[in-house]
Amino acid sequence: MTFLKTRRGVPPVSADQGALSVSLRESLATFGKCFCQGARLMVGIPDYETYVAHVRRTHPDQEPMTYAAFFRDRQNARYGGSGKGGFRCC
Repeated sequence: MTFLKTRRGVPPVSADQGALSVSLRESLATFGKCFCQGARLMVGIPDYETYVAHVRRTHPDQEPMTYAAFFRDRQNARYGGSGKGGFRCC
């Protein structure tokens, strides 16, 4: 059984356990990303990374908006800024 190097006080694990640990870590990271993306969509904040991927895939001749411009555009679309309509509570 081969052991991996000790890292910062973490006890050594076998190569088999390390592979399982990496797989579990990747699964948890993917779950966390999907969970955060879903939560943002529920409260009305679209995902910037998804937007950039969409623009690059479907509109290769256009430059994607910066994060600040994207956020401002989505807020205006949702709350009615800049005369675009949208939801207004007051």
